Amino acid sequence: MASGEGRRRHHDLVPLAALLKREMKSEKMEKPTVRVGHAAQSKKGEDYFLIKTDCQRVPGNSSSSFSVYAVFDGHNGNAAAIFTREHLLNHVLGALPRGLGRDEWLQALPRALVAGFVKTDKEFQSRGETSGTTATFVIVDRWTVTVASVGDSRCILDTQGGAVTSLTVDHRLEENIEERERVTASGGEVGRLSIVGGAEIGPLRCWPGGLCLSRSIGDMDVGEFIVPIPYVKQVKLSKAGGRLVIASDGIWDALSSEMAAKFCRGLPAELAAMQVVKEALRTRGLKDDTTCIVVDIIPPDNELPPTPPPPKRNKLRDLLSFRKRSRDSASKLSKKLSAINIVEELFEEGSAMLAERLGNDDNLNSGQSTSGIFVCAVCQVDLAPSEGISVHAGSIFSTSSKPWEGPFLCFDCRDKKDAMEGKRPSGVKVS
Repeated sequence: MASGEGRRRHHDLVPLAALLKREMKSEKMEKPTVRVGHAAQSKKGEDYFLIKTDCQRVPGNSSSSFSVYAVFDGHNGNAAAIFTREHLLNHVLGALPRGLGRDEWLQALPRALVAGFVKTDKEFQSRGETSGTTATFVIVDRWTVTVASVGDSRCILDTQGGAVTSLTVDHRLEENIEERERVTASGGEVGRLSIVGGAEIGPLRCWPGGLCLSRSIGDMDVGEFIVPIPYVKQVKLSKAGGRLVIASDGIWDALSSEMAAKFCRGLPAELAAMQVVKEALRTRGLKDDTTCIVVDIIPPDNELPPTPPPPKRNKLRDLLSFRKRSRDSASKLSKKLSAINIVEELFEEGSAMLAERLGNDDNLNSGQSTSGIFVCAVCQVDLAPSEGISVHAGSIFSTSSKPWEGPFLCFDCRDKKDAMEGKRPSGVKVS
C-alpha cells in the first residue's frame, strides 16, 4: 500500500464554484415538486421512520438539495432501529468524496450506501445489544431515485399508466433461494422451527438465532453471515414523475405491491399513506407494526393544458381519411406513452461480497482523505500507509495477488469482511 502504485490516478480537478455554476445552468431542466405523506399503526413499537427534506450536498446552496426517506422495522427490541435512524444518513454522507458535482455524486452513492450500512452495523454491534432491524433507505435528487435495502421492508415505484416496479429485493430466507445458498455456504444453518414430536413449523430461519431474514443491521447473536450489505437500485424517472410507496412488512404481508399502489391512486401523499395502512389493517388486522411513507415526485407543471374546442366536422373527408388517421394516431399514441413512462435504470447490484460492492479506487477519489492520508473505505478512519488492507485481498492471513489495489480497509473492517464471507468464525460473544 505504501508504493506509488497504490495511489489512484487523479483526474484534473474542477473548482467547486465552476461545478455549481454548471449545475445552475442545468437547472433549465425543471426540478420536480416533491410531496410526502406518512401513516403508521403500532403493535410492538419497533417500527421507526425517517423523513428529511432539507438535505444539501453543498451547505447553503439550494441547487444541491436532495431528500431522504427511510423505514426501519426492528426486531428483538427497538434499539437497532433507533440507532440506524440516528446514524445511517451521516455514515452514508461521510463515505462520499468531497467536492463532487451532482452527476459524480449520484454515481458515488451506491458505494457510499454500502459503506454506510456496514459502518452502522459495525458500530451498533460494538454496543453488545442483540436487537436487529431492516432498513429501506431512499434518496431522491430531482428525477433520480436511489434505494438501498436490507430485510423485507419494501419500496415500490408507481408511474403513469399503472406500471408498478419494485426498487427493493426481499431478503427473506423462505423466498430467496440465492440468499439461502449464501448463508449456508458461509456457515449458517437454514431450517424451520422444530416442535415436540419433530414437526417443523413456520418460515425458514437461520440458526442460531432463528432469524427469518438473511440481511439486516444488528443481530449480533445470529452470526455475521446475516450481512448488512444492501441491495441498491438507482433509477431516473421521466418528466412524468412517479409515486414511491415505502413500507414495513406490516403492509406487504397484507397487500401486494400492485394492490398497495392501486388503493392509493388519485389521492394526495398524506391521504395515500393513510389509505394504504387502512387497507392493510382491513385485510389482515393489526398483527405487526405497520408503517407507510408515500413520496410523490411531481412535474413542476402537472396541469394539463385546456382542450381546444373541436373543429367543425366534414363527414365525407373524415370517412375518406379514417384508415390513415387510425394508423397514424395509434403510432403517435404509442410513441407518446412510451416516452412519458420510461424509467431509466442507472444502477442495480445485490451482491453480498464487499469487494464487489466497493469496487476500486480508479473510479472515484475515495481511497484518500483531502490531506492525502489513506482512509478505510467503510469506517472512514485515517490509515497509515502500512496499516490498510486491500478489500480485494484474500484471507487476512494469506498473500493477495494485488495487495496494492484500493480501496483499503482497517484491520477491524477487514476482520468483519472475513466474518461476513465465512472465512473465519464470527467469534462475537454476547454478554
